[in-house]
Amino acid sequence: MKRSIALLLAAQAVLTTPLAAAFDEAWLEDDSEARALAVNEGELVFLTEAPAKPAHEHMNQLEVTERSLSDGWVVLEQCHANLDAVPAAEIVFRQDRVRGLEVTEAQAIGAAVVEGPTVQLRDVRRGATLCLRAETRALYPLGNGFYELRNGPYMRRFLDGYYPLRVSLDIRYPASIEVVDYQPESQPGFRPEVSARHVRFDTWFEGRLQTLIRFAEREASTL
Repeated sequence: MKRSIALLLAAQAVLTTPLAAAFDEAWLEDDSEARALAVNEGELVFLTEAPAKPAHEHMNQLEVTERSLSDGWVVLEQCHANLDAVPAAEIVFRQDRVRGLEVTEAQAIGAAVVEGPTVQLRDVRRGATLCLRAETRALYPLGNGFYELRNGPYMRRFLDGYYPLRVSLDIRYPASIEVVDYQPESQPGFRPEVSARHVRFDTWFEGRLQTLIRFAEREASTL
């Protein structure tokens, strides 16, 4: 039976691996009852500890500029570590939400080539890393001086199950706005750090994670 895995990532990007025959065969063949019972079917569960075995880590830096407040485009720098070993994969961005896409680093990957809104990967070896840079249209005006930064959904999916994924998001924004709200709310395993012109979170989870960060112009937030 042909196996496949899929990872949905930040900035409306999807990483798919249609030819996953080389993907951790011992893990794939483990059909034990304990593993079956442990499979997450999509419910978001934050983990308070990192998994015992190395797993995919997905790190993002976003820069919201004054220009972003007008056109919605933010600068994205994105890195992936501990990629699963597969013969072929692609990272797919929504065509109308990305521009200037480029690969800035690739290790333990045979080839990483930008084709339109995608990055085509070949011969991804265990522990591979990949870094990208692009602009993504992720900031949305809500009116009356309020804005919303949307990211995700993030997930690491195999067949019908969801497995541990680490996501970090580091956002810098201009002094003219401030954070007024975010989702999900703070809880064990997910505690965003907010300071002047900077908001950050770093979390391990299973299931599907979408984040919303709401900003307001400083004058608007005091109304």
